[in-house]
Formats: sequence, C-alpha cells, structure tokens
Amino acid sequence: MEVSDLRGPVAFRRFECYSLLMLRTIAQRELRNDNAKVIEAVAAGESFVVTRNGVPVAELRPIQQTRRTFVPTAELADLTATGPRIDRERFRADLDRVVHQGL
Repeated sequence: MEVSDLRGPVAFRRFECYSLLMLRTIAQRELRNDNAKVIEAVAAGESFVVTRNGVPVAELRPIQQTRRTFVPTAELADLTATGPRIDRERFRADLDRVVHQGL
C-alpha cells in the first residue's frame, strides 16, 4: 500500500506543501518533550508543523501583530485638543521645500 493511500491524496499533498514552505516539522512527541524550547523558537519568529504519526495536524507560528485601523472619535478629539499646535504657514513652507511640487 502506498503512503498516499494511507493518508489520502489531499493530506499527502498538503504534507508535501508544508514540507516545502515551512522551515521545520516536529513530531507531537517532540513538542511535548521540548515544549519550552519550541515556544521560545516560536516567540523568536520560527514556525513549525506538528505531525502525529507522520501526518501534519497543526501549524504552530507566532501571532501576527495587527495595527489598529479604527481610532475612536473621542480619542482623536482628545489628541487634537492636547497635542502640539502646528503653524499651518510654517508646515506648508516645510512641505513645499521638501516635496517637489511638479509631482
């Protein structure tokens, strides 16, 4: 019996894809035994594919830090009220000096 018969064609192809894209594959046993080292590596930016009996079952990777895209109106109003004052004429002169106006 071939490996693809045991795992199914989709699982086997997914395993091949993970093997090519991911830097490191670890067995479930290794994750259990070396948990602290694996978590340190993930915190440092490394990603892992965890396998059980040679079949990929999970991906362990760092959480992507997301930027906040929405600023509440109250926070914006507070920032403009307490933030530094900007002289519009000096600001415009600085922009004109730095940015080519023919663009």
